[in-house]
Amino acid sequence: MITVRKATDRGHANHGWLDTHHTFSFADYQDPAHMGFRALRVINDDTVAGGQGFGAHPHRDMEILSYVLDGALAHKDSTGTNGVIQPGDVQRMSAGTGVVHSEHNASRTEPVHFLQIWLIPNQRGVAPGYEQKTFPMAERTGRLRLVASPTGDDGSITIHSDARVHAGVIGRDQHAELALPPGRHAWVHVARGRVRVNDQELGTGDGVALTGEPVVRLDGIDGDAGEVLVFDLA
Repeated sequence: MITVRKATDRGHANHGWLDTHHTFSFADYQDPAHMGFRALRVINDDTVAGGQGFGAHPHRDMEILSYVLDGALAHKDSTGTNGVIQPGDVQRMSAGTGVVHSEHNASRTEPVHFLQIWLIPNQRGVAPGYEQKTFPMAERTGRLRLVASPTGDDGSITIHSDARVHAGVIGRDQHAELALPPGRHAWVHVARGRVRVNDQELGTGDGVALTGEPVVRLDGIDGDAGEVLVFDLA
């Protein structure tokens, strides 16, 4: 079964300093029909104005990934971690027993565009933690690159969730596949551009859930290459 979630159907809020789209229920956007998919709880598509950001706030028992599309995002948390996330980077923060963090645009003038992703952990009460790695464009072009997994396979970041996250940039005449063993599900999010997913043509901000499908098939189409995240989920 394939279920498409169009970008125009997402929740949306513009706070001036923050323009955000919610694939699933979040903050003031609440839709009982879209509370997440399997362990995938949040995909927020955020654009933050120069010099602005999210002040210090707490989280518990959630795996939080940040994936920057344009600009640079400055991170600081109560574990003593400081860092800047740029395009090609994937950051994981395990909230675990509790963490306080802030995220700010690293530029005073240019916007930062990024995805904030929450995954429900498969164990509660872990020690808070942080990890960040760079996955160059060459490793993601025309293929799916594993960027997060429970065991850190293939140099991916390690997450406390039964999920394997792949990133890819699929252009015209390019093709990539991800096999789904029995009992696994997938969510594909198109961060930007256009791509065909199992014969469904999708554009920027669109998502699709796949259940009972043996494979995720990605085909490039005319126009901008499709930059995608593929979540392999229990």
